[in-house]
Amino acid sequence: MSVDVHQHVWTHPFVDALRARTSPPYVDGWTLILDGEPPYEIDSEDHRDTTGLELALVSMSSPLGVESLPPEESWPLIDAYHDGALALGEPFGAWASTCLSEPDPARLAKDLDRGFAGLQIPATAVPDDRLLEVLTHRDLPLFVHPGPAAPAPGTPPWWPAVVPYVQQLHAAWHYFHAVVRPRHPRLRVCFAALAGLAPLHSERLIARGGGTRGLVDPGFFVETSSYGPRAIDAIVRELGIDVVVNGSDAPYAKAPEPGLGAAAGHAIRVVNPRRLLSRRETRT
Repeated sequence: MSVDVHQHVWTHPFVDALRARTSPPYVDGWTLILDGEPPYEIDSEDHRDTTGLELALVSMSSPLGVESLPPEESWPLIDAYHDGALALGEPFGAWASTCLSEPDPARLAKDLDRGFAGLQIPATAVPDDRLLEVLTHRDLPLFVHPGPAAPAPGTPPWWPAVVPYVQQLHAAWHYFHAVVRPRHPRLRVCFAALAGLAPLHSERLIARGGGTRGLVDPGFFVETSSYGPRAIDAIVRELGIDVVVNGSDAPYAKAPEPGLGAAAGHAIRVVNPRRLLSRRETRT
């Protein structure tokens, strides 16, 4: 049975909380309104196909910008998301979210103790060390997801997903290696969408004095959503198979077929996600 570390579900508590707002992010009927992206018609039932999954981890979509709202606006939405996500039942699990405009490590700790798999933050955020220490203390991972995309006049609807999201993940990958890892040597991190293919730029990194190729951080994982066999193969050639995990971004996309054979597929869908998610004392 496989694990999918990246899904989204529009639960009724979360949609109701968004409907109570009058400025982005908010929901008008069933239409999601965001700054910088076209209106999107949401479907609260668009998450029912979990065939073959032992675990499907859902998250609050960080492009909404909820985490960066003022605390009095952010927390009601986060609490509604948490309540809805935890009520989904098997095979669903969930990543926690937290307010980043005024970080509250104690509140994050209480939320994580409700049974979340770890914490998600937007790739646009500079992570607060106190929040990362909460994760390290509980031996839980961090999930780095694309964040809000700035408006780009005249660009097509696919622009945010293909340009800003990828740029954000690329920057986050290098920031975590250069800045976060030295301060948090035990933290496990998973980057959405193959980290925007940032690992493939190692040759340019080396040419600019940024390190040595071949030193793979076993605690930095990448998930496969929105990419296919060619990109996955290239990432595996650069990082090896052990840090690549299955992600779909459902319901917006399907989990890709790695195309690397049965053993690699089992590693990506089963073995590696378990290593990402499991506490060290329980690993086998």
